[in-house]
Amino acid sequence: MKQADLGLNLSSKRTRKREFLDQMDKVVPWAELVELIAPHCPQRGRKGRQPYEVGAMLRIHFLQQWFGLSDPAMEEALHEVPLYREFTGLDSWSEPLPDESTILRFRHTLEEHKLADKMLATVNDILRERGLMMRSGTVVDATLIAAPSSTKNSSGERDPEMHQTKKGNQWYFGAKSHIAVDAASGLVHTTKFTAANVADVTEANSLLHGEEVRAFGDAGYQGVEKRPDAPGDVEWHTALRPGKRRALDKSDPAQALTDQIERVKASIRSKVEHVFRVVKCQFGYRKVRYRGLAKNGAQMTTLYALANLWLVRRKLLALQA
Repeated sequence: MKQADLGLNLSSKRTRKREFLDQMDKVVPWAELVELIAPHCPQRGRKGRQPYEVGAMLRIHFLQQWFGLSDPAMEEALHEVPLYREFTGLDSWSEPLPDESTILRFRHTLEEHKLADKMLATVNDILRERGLMMRSGTVVDATLIAAPSSTKNSSGERDPEMHQTKKGNQWYFGAKSHIAVDAASGLVHTTKFTAANVADVTEANSLLHGEEVRAFGDAGYQGVEKRPDAPGDVEWHTALRPGKRRALDKSDPAQALTDQIERVKASIRSKVEHVFRVVKCQFGYRKVRYRGLAKNGAQMTTLYALANLWLVRRKLLALQA
């Protein structure tokens, strides 16, 4: 009989996926998140078949976000990948593994009680307590998330909550994720999910947490300080239009200084792109998975909470050591 038939894994190689899961296992505040979610889930100890541990279901939910797995794909992965079972603490020998319906119900519980927003707030509270997140400055930005534009589905129409918009000379159909990150650390503190045709500037002031003294945005946010919802105690720094910046005469000292100021503002705004890189490249989230803004918005918020932990994982591990 082969060793694999006995469920033995004697390989000493630590793969990148195992390293990733080991790091996230150490930096995710499992106890605090389970305490947040547990009151909304079935409790163990009742008659009949016992529900799965909240911690195990939360780990499965995060595996879906990290590796872009649907509910059916997650069910199959639990059976096929021993590393996933090890991470979740589930044993297929002692009890059946969660099926796709169980995974779906857990996700619906999170959506129904808007727990994704609370998980992001919990993560950020912990990061602030450990001195990894300041609140004196905010950078705002938005990114387009594609949605299927085909009408070859059961309803015969595109998602009515999504919309099309034009960026440059290219048309896009889908949604838009608006975020605000801490200007010092680049960690997300507020997020909103809208249709793609909603202008960036209309959501900018609603992304502020109220404690910052200055805020930064690209050229799409020009005029944000003049809007009715703009707070009077926040100093906005927005970029020049690209055409105006290209027209600057670098030989003129005043205009050369303006160009240097734009470079400084751009270096501050660049922090927001780090979050988008983690979500889109590290976690592979480039297209909406569900219909409707609410479900996709909850998933985006969860991804941003996990991205915050990933961005500061080395600092968190150093503090734990």
